Amino acid sequence: MLLDTARLLLFPALMAFAASSDLLTMTISNRLTVALIIGFAVLAIMTGMPPQSMLEHASAGLLVLLVGFALFACGWIGGGDAKLAAATALWFGWPHLLDYVLYASLLGGALTLALLQFRKYALPASIATTEWVERLHRPGGGVPYGIALAAAALMIYPSTAWMSLAQ
Repeated sequence: MLLDTARLLLFPALMAFAASSDLLTMTISNRLTVALIIGFAVLAIMTGMPPQSMLEHASAGLLVLLVGFALFACGWIGGGDAKLAAATALWFGWPHLLDYVLYASLLGGALTLALLQFRKYALPASIATTEWVERLHRPGGGVPYGIALAAAALMIYPSTAWMSLAQ
């Protein structure tokens, strides 16, 4: 029962925290990424995931980490986004990686377009002094892409083996 609860709650809760943290602070903590990695390792062992499958999941995460750091080096994404995407890929492995990347790209594009529109209009006085809102509204400001990464992850997670094991 405790194992089922962990499968049902751990990953979604960490993804929700990542999205809210990125929205409010434009940062994704290394502790969050480490929690995702440790959570994967513990649940993989406790559910009896074969070592070969663990290595396949790790290779998917490593590939996303390498691509993410290349994108970070170009200045296209933040370092926290690269690490979050890699940790998420670790959970999904190869079977769900393409879907995750596709959803994250589409949601990230929609988020970026929405922020560009948001930045065209003056802020209402009631929220104009709220720090995180001002940061989002600033022309040329960043995009909290962790929101798109987390939303994509939460869309994919129900179709993964982690959820089918809990039934």
